[in-house]
Amino acid sequence: MSAAPERIDGGRWDALPAWLRPRADDTGSGRDRRLIEITVLVLIGVLLAVATVRDVVLQTEVNHRLVADLATWRAYSGHDYHNLTTEQDIKRHTTREIVCGNTSPGAPKARTQLCLIMSGPVVHGRRAVRGGYSLPPRLLFDVRSARHGCFGTAVGEGLCGKS
Repeated sequence: MSAAPERIDGGRWDALPAWLRPRADDTGSGRDRRLIEITVLVLIGVLLAVATVRDVVLQTEVNHRLVADLATWRAYSGHDYHNLTTEQDIKRHTTREIVCGNTSPGAPKARTQLCLIMSGPVVHGRRAVRGGYSLPPRLLFDVRSARHGCFGTAVGEGLCGKS
């Protein structure tokens, strides 16, 4: 029979799983290397946990903003449509979004569309409309040359082909 394992440092390592505890045969540099490796692994784990929490918080903020954008479009247009398209400004990493939807009942993009440019913070579940434009019916893609009826920042930023 083998003897009971020797307790190291008065049992202060007993809280750790067996694979993390220092070995009885670890001496000097072997023990130091093992403790450094464990410390590095714990720091990497903490870094990953912090990064995960930060990413979840950022995504939650984006989702909150997009829900507010949809509510703003519905309030501004007076239509309770649910088939709206949202375009985020991912190139410049701003909080500006463009939300488009039909101005009359029908299939998505089958009618004239109203596109609103929104930016700023969410206040009482809505965001500020800074500008916008209209798109003709049955247009597959939002192209600058097809935009008309521009107002607000759409004019100032040159987002429209014709006004």
